[in-house]
Amino acid sequence: MGKKRKDREVQSDDDDAAKTRTKRTDIDKSGAKPQLLPSMIKNKEKRSAVYAKIKHEKKVEKRKNAKAREALESRALELGEELPPKKVPRTIENTREADETVCKPDDEELFAGNDADEFSSILNREQPPKILITTCRFHSTRGPALIKDLIAVIPNAEYYKRGTYDLKKIVEYANNKEFTSVIVVHTSRREPDALLVIGLPNGPTAHFKLSNLVLRKDIKNHGNPTSHKPELVMNNFTTRLGHRVGRLIQSLFPQDPEFCGRRVVTFHNQRDFIFFRHHRYIFETKENKQHDAKEKNKDTGDEKTPKGKVIARLQECGPRFTLKLTSLQHGTFDTKGGEYEWVHKPEMDTSRRRFFL
Repeated sequence: MGKKRKDREVQSDDDDAAKTRTKRTDIDKSGAKPQLLPSMIKNKEKRSAVYAKIKHEKKVEKRKNAKAREALESRALELGEELPPKKVPRTIENTREADETVCKPDDEELFAGNDADEFSSILNREQPPKILITTCRFHSTRGPALIKDLIAVIPNAEYYKRGTYDLKKIVEYANNKEFTSVIVVHTSRREPDALLVIGLPNGPTAHFKLSNLVLRKDIKNHGNPTSHKPELVMNNFTTRLGHRVGRLIQSLFPQDPEFCGRRVVTFHNQRDFIFFRHHRYIFETKENKQHDAKEKNKDTGDEKTPKGKVIARLQECGPRFTLKLTSLQHGTFDTKGGEYEWVHKPEMDTSRRRFFL
């Protein structure tokens, strides 16, 4: 046994020596030393010093490239040539995985389907939207507070107390009263955590997870919205599914905005998270004090001359929240026999660059 152990030790020493020889020959062939990374250094002070040096070198190189680019741009402007193309930064959005369902502007089938879907009568202004808003059976004070803010945002919206009624009976009642949509605010642990949007009379039903809720009263320097019909801004609903969800959201609002109210409601989709914002824009005259020439100052005797400049700024009205689609169901709400168009599953989240809206 002792002899075998000695033979193994000798063999391992020979292997180590062979590895070091091959490393040396590789370094000799390339003519450069291997790069020393901070993660290869065990000493904390030396590691931080090497990291600081690498960071400084990158900063110097970045500044050098910026100066070279500025010189090229100034020279192109002097010669009247085209400016060099700007570098587009790599982001998760512009490196998303290819999706066959992305809508194209020349998609005739998509536009033909728009004229025959469930929202065409509202979006073509043949029928005004009428919204019924209610809560889940067991709700807290934050649920009605959110509903109060939503009624201020969505025109023609009415609140009905849930009581002990089933949701199917509420949908039936809303159909009889000619409502076009039902919104249910679901709460859990005294906090609204979901929105259920049901299109009437034939669906579809969208279930959204609600997060990052900030009510109007909690927004600093918030504005008070008027009763005018708001403008609606929809961003980045690019796929077939996103197009359908976007039309469902559009059907909640009138399609003839009153621009004199200066109200804007925004649904911005980014990485399948739909960010809701409610603003009003304000025009203000800002006095701009400029120094005139010395001769004018001598003639007039004034050192500063005020000039009015009109600026536009946004004032947030609230509320503010984020939605994430969890399911889209055919028809009105039916948990047992309902057929789903799309359901979010955990196995879909295998890639950060895969988006569905």
